[in-house]
Amino acid sequence: MPTWSSSQYLKFEDQRTRPAAELVARVPLEGPKRIVDIGCGPGNSTELLINRWPDASAVGFDTADTMLEAARERLPDIDFFKADAATWEPGPDVDLIYSNATFQWVPDHLTVLERLFKALKPGAVLAVQMPDNLTEPSHLAMEEAIQDGPWAEKLAAASLARDPLPGKAVYYDRLAPASTSFDIWHTIYTHALDGPAGIVEWVKGTGLRPYLDPLDETERTGYLAAYEARVAKHYPARIDGKVLLWFPRLFLVAVKGG
Repeated sequence: MPTWSSSQYLKFEDQRTRPAAELVARVPLEGPKRIVDIGCGPGNSTELLINRWPDASAVGFDTADTMLEAARERLPDIDFFKADAATWEPGPDVDLIYSNATFQWVPDHLTVLERLFKALKPGAVLAVQMPDNLTEPSHLAMEEAIQDGPWAEKLAAASLARDPLPGKAVYYDRLAPASTSFDIWHTIYTHALDGPAGIVEWVKGTGLRPYLDPLDETERTGYLAAYEARVAKHYPARIDGKVLLWFPRLFLVAVKGG
């Protein structure tokens, strides 16, 4: 897994929390008693969950120590622990498994989602959001910039850190048969950022991590310059000098059948 920086991630907290809030709003539960936030990050999504259901017992887990530290500082009364979504098992009392922007990093995540959903009790909900942006210019430029310097060998496996998401019909066929209700949709968010450098700052906290982690400081500086130059070709300045980053995300909300 890539390394994560909670401070870098939270530079764009408002924009990153918006899909998390929209996913929370679509969960069809009135009073869940036990909620698990998978890939809780710095706790911004967990905070949304406890604000909607203040009487619920909520916990969150992540693989990154920096994210867990930030989450504990933000919500000191919540139990945040280190775990891997690929192997974690829900208890029989879980009413809601919620995950914002995590499962795209989990190998064979559809099989993992099937396993987690199968383990839920009837009436419980699985709610997941994942970025679906590997074919966007912001991410294609990451691959292109590999060829722009002496870091190509070190970054040979960087693009393997994350697989493209399957189509919506694949999720439907795998999860809907065990559901009493299954909702799946795409949303494309538009983020107005401060030029190509703003896009670099955005992806430095997430998608760019597999490309930066293998490099030393000098190589990172060179690679980021090459990446920003390629980004500038795809994202022209608008009338106010901002650039518009298109960001597709996939959502699914499934209610477990009996």
